[in-house]
Amino acid sequence: MSRADRLAEIRRFGPRHLASYALFNQAVADHLGLHPTDVQCLRLISMEPGPFTTRRVAEVTGVTSSAASRLLDRLERAGYLTRRRDEHDRRRTLVSLVPEAERRLESLWDYLGEAFEARFEDNSDEELAVVVEYMRRSIELANLQIERLRGLAPG
Repeated sequence: MSRADRLAEIRRFGPRHLASYALFNQAVADHLGLHPTDVQCLRLISMEPGPFTTRRVAEVTGVTSSAASRLLDRLERAGYLTRRRDEHDRRRTLVSLVPEAERRLESLWDYLGEAFEARFEDNSDEELAVVVEYMRRSIELANLQIERLRGLAPG
């Protein structure tokens, strides 16, 4: 297969790949009773050492501080996190995941991750390296495209 053919395949499967993960994320959100964006933000937050500030949530998730505050309000109401005043700086609020909610989330991600890992069991180390590089580049590209979209006029 030629390089042009491979690039055509990437163009054809790329949107399907992205859509499949959006639909998967929706299924996870439905299972948890959350909005899909909140699921992804919660996943990113759960990967951070806590407790953390609203500012850190905004940085990790790429949303504005006011959007991060609303996100935290929703996740707190849903029972996934708590907030408390910082003992050393009373102006700051620290956010922590609720331990039981964190355990439930980790159990779900472990359960779903088993099938993900099993899918790659027969791949060579070299093939896995290509997948990892693809993921890294996709993250970089997504961040770049987010910035590009934010710079465009709406519509």
